[in-house]
Amino acid sequence: MRLAPRTVPSDAQHTLEQAGVHPLLAQLYAARGVASAQELDAGLAQLLPPTGLLQADRAARLLADAIEQQRKLCIVADYDCDGATACAVGLRGLRLLGAQHVNFLVPDRVHDGYGLTPPIAERVKATGAEVLITVDNGIASIDGVAAAKALGMQVLVTDHHLPGDQLPQPEALVNPNQPGCPFPSKAMAGVGVMFYVLLALRAELRARGHWAQGAQPRLDTLLPLVALGTVADVVKLDANNRRLVTQGLQRIRQGAMPAGLRELFNVAGRAYETASTFDLGFALGPRINAAGRLSDMTLGIVCLSTDDATLAAELAQRLDHINRERRELEGDMRDQAMAVVDQLVPAGEEPPHALSIVGEDFHEGVIGIVASRLKDRLHRPIFVFAPSASADKQGQLKGSGRSIPGFHLRDALDLISKRHPEVILHFGGHAMAAGCTIHQEHFATFRDALERIATEWLDAATLQRTLETDGALPAHYRNVDMATTLQQAVWGQGFLPPVFSEPVEIVQQRIVGERHTKLQLRHQGELVDAIWFGHSEPLPRVATLAYRLDVNTWRGETNVQLVVEGMAEA
Repeated sequence: MRLAPRTVPSDAQHTLEQAGVHPLLAQLYAARGVASAQELDAGLAQLLPPTGLLQADRAARLLADAIEQQRKLCIVADYDCDGATACAVGLRGLRLLGAQHVNFLVPDRVHDGYGLTPPIAERVKATGAEVLITVDNGIASIDGVAAAKALGMQVLVTDHHLPGDQLPQPEALVNPNQPGCPFPSKAMAGVGVMFYVLLALRAELRARGHWAQGAQPRLDTLLPLVALGTVADVVKLDANNRRLVTQGLQRIRQGAMPAGLRELFNVAGRAYETASTFDLGFALGPRINAAGRLSDMTLGIVCLSTDDATLAAELAQRLDHINRERRELEGDMRDQAMAVVDQLVPAGEEPPHALSIVGEDFHEGVIGIVASRLKDRLHRPIFVFAPSASADKQGQLKGSGRSIPGFHLRDALDLISKRHPEVILHFGGHAMAAGCTIHQEHFATFRDALERIATEWLDAATLQRTLETDGALPAHYRNVDMATTLQQAVWGQGFLPPVFSEPVEIVQQRIVGERHTKLQLRHQGELVDAIWFGHSEPLPRVATLAYRLDVNTWRGETNVQLVVEGMAEA
C-alpha cells in the first residue's frame, strides 16, 4: 500500500481558521476542497433551492393537481436502502401535504428485476392507481413508462442514476443527471431527489393558497430518512448532501425521528444520541438492505413509514434477523469466491486488471457485497455473477460489479455492449458500482472483454492501492474530545473521514478474535492502544501506519484508541 499525504491549500486553511474553525478541522476540511466557512454552514437556509432542479415545477403541478382531485397515487420503489427511504419519504411527505390515497409497490429482486417494467405497471394499475411515481429508478424504464401511460396512468419519474442514450417519456422526469438539468448537486441520492420534489410540491400548494399565511406542513421531519438513504447509497457527500445528512443527524440525536429508525438503533445496539454517519452506513443501512437482498423490501419500507411503535419494533427485529442471515450467507459466498480467485491467481502473482467470477450456488441478493469485499481485498474491478433464480430467466446470470478509482464501471459496461452487442441483456449503475444481466454462455466473452478494457484504461499507478492520509496527528489532539468531535462530523464518499499517518514503534502486538491484531504503540513518545481489524500478520518493530482516531469504552472506562487502516510498503 502507498500512503499519499493530502495536499492542504494553505490559503483555504487560513481562511477557515480566521472564521473560527478549529485548526485541525480547518486542515482536514481544506484538504477536502472546502474553501470557506459558508460551505460548512449546514443550516436549512443554505440548501440549494428546488427551483434549479429541471422539471421539479412540472412534477409539483402534477402532484398538486392529483392531491386537489384526490387521485390515487402509487410509488414504485427500488429494493435497496436508498429506494426504501425514498419511498418512505414519499409516503410520509405526500400524506403531510394532503394526499388522501397513496400506496407503494416494490419489485422483487429475483422475480421482477430492477425498476419499472411493463408487468410492474400492470400491477400498479390493478391497485386502482391513477398516478405512478418512481423513486430511485425509472431513468432507464423506457418500456415501463410507456406501458404505464398506455394503461391510462400519469407517470412521474424521480431518479438519480445516469441516463442512457434514450430517455423515458413520463409527464415529468426529475433527475439531476438528465441532460440539460442545471442543478449543481449531481450526486444527490434517490431519497434526496424525492425530498426535493416534495419541497417543490409544497411551494406549488402554497402558491395555490392551500394554507393560511405562515402555516404549512414541516418537511424537515423527513430529514432523518434523507440522511440514512444518502449515506447508505454511498453517494458523494458534496456540500448540499452534507447539509442534508447533518440536518438529519441533528434530529436523530434529539430523538426526533420515525419510530422505525429508533427501533433500528435499538436492535443494532447503537445510541441514537451520538449517531454518526458510521451508524447510518454500517449499522442501519445494512439492516434495511438485507430485506431487499434476501426477503421483501416491503418490510423495510413499512418499518420506516409506520408511526406504530409496536409494529416498528417487530419489523426492526425481523430486519435484524434477516441481516444476520445475510452475513452468514455473504461469508460463505466470500470464502467460495476467494477459492476461485486463488485458482485464477497463483500465489505471489499479480491479479489481472479486472476479474469476473461466477458461482453456481451464489445468491443474487448478496453478489454486490461479495464483489465489494473482493474489490477491497484485491484492488481490482470485480464482477460477481449468480444464476438467476427466476423461473422465466433460466440460463441468465445476474452480475454485480464494484470498481476502483480510475475505472468507470458503467462506462465499461456500455463499451462491452457496443463491442459485443449480443452479450449484455441489461445494464446500469454508476462509476464505482454497476450491474448487468447476461446469458450464461456469454460469461467467458464478458470476462475477457472486461479484462481487455481494464488493460486499456488502467496503468500501474492506478492499480497500486493508494490511501490518502492527513499526515501526522499532533499528540495534543490525541484525546477523547477530539476523537468524539471527529466522529460526530459528517464524513463519507468523496469527503472521507480523517486518516493520519506517521512512523510509530510497535511495543506489543497480539492476535485477538483469531483475525485481528491488538497493538500497543509508541506515538510521539507516548504509549497508546491500537487495533488492526482483519489483519493477523506480524508487524515490524517500526512501521509507518495509517490510522483513525477512535474512542474505545471498556468496563466503563473511555480511552482513545487508534484504528489502523494500513501500513506503508517497505
